[in-house]
Amino acid sequence: MARVWSVLVLVAAIAFAASPFFAEGFNGFDPNQFPIPQDNPPVQPAGYAFSIWGLIYAWLIIGAGFGVLKRIDDPDWAAMRPPLVVSLAIGAIWLPVANVSPIIATILIWAMLVSAFFSLFRVGDTDRWLQQAPVAIYAGWLTAASSVSIGLLLAGYGVLPPTVAALAALALGLGVALVAQYRLHRAPEYGVTVIWALIGVIVANTGPLNIAVVGLCVVGIIAILALRGTDTE
Repeated sequence: MARVWSVLVLVAAIAFAASPFFAEGFNGFDPNQFPIPQDNPPVQPAGYAFSIWGLIYAWLIIGAGFGVLKRIDDPDWAAMRPPLVVSLAIGAIWLPVANVSPIIATILIWAMLVSAFFSLFRVGDTDRWLQQAPVAIYAGWLTAASSVSIGLLLAGYGVLPPTVAALAALALGLGVALVAQYRLHRAPEYGVTVIWALIGVIVANTGPLNIAVVGLCVVGIIAILALRGTDTE
């Protein structure tokens, strides 16, 4: 069964990376998908930050390929594979769903995050850069993306004003990130990826300046760096 899961991870990673080619040029939720159009929402990172998906896709495929070729029967890799398959399989259908329904897409991206966390917390102690690192950056970006989705829903459906929705969503994401980084005591790639997303939000909120959102992001970055400084592994 270990061999089957190893191959499934590779297949799911390839399908996940291929999904943008079947999503009709998805570049984030269309502002008009919400009852209140979300043009330049303060919760969303600047466009350049989304380029990290290229790194995530490539690293996941490389790690999965290495797992098939070199660690197909390795018990140290076994526990992290089933939840990663679940997360990547959901990810493979996420973009087409997001083109249709932001609400369902938000539910799915949180399911991706939860299953990615199950995988990350089960990674073994070997092959850090090919087993742990790709899952860590994947989970880190999902932490940010899932929170952004919440912020867009809150503002887009008129539950909260845009800035308040952004602050609530960012606080949620930071809470998840800080607990995860503290509990991991390793995988600094996770925290670095969350910081990348927070910097993207800062850039998006500097013209015009949104002091509240920028300030929360700065506090979050400092808190994550402080936790990473206490890592023992």
